[in-house]
Amino acid sequence: MQVQTLPAQSGDPVPHPRLGHVETVIVQSRVLSCDGGLGALGHPRVWLRIAGHQTFCPYCSRLFVLSPDAGEDSAH
Repeated sequence: MQVQTLPAQSGDPVPHPRLGHVETVIVQSRVLSCDGGLGALGHPRVWLRIAGHQTFCPYCSRLFVLSPDAGEDSAH
């Protein structure tokens, strides 16, 4: 499996690795939002919850993976 790093986009401080054609984002919280990251070219903001160790955005297919060192998250 080839991992490729993409340059940071405007407003995005950290480059994200890509696994194949899927953008993979490492997160520290089980509750997060995704808007596609392209400003007006993105998609409506959706709120996602990571139940196990990963989830994906139903609009843009970004894969969100919970960092192994993430603390316990009690968000509702």
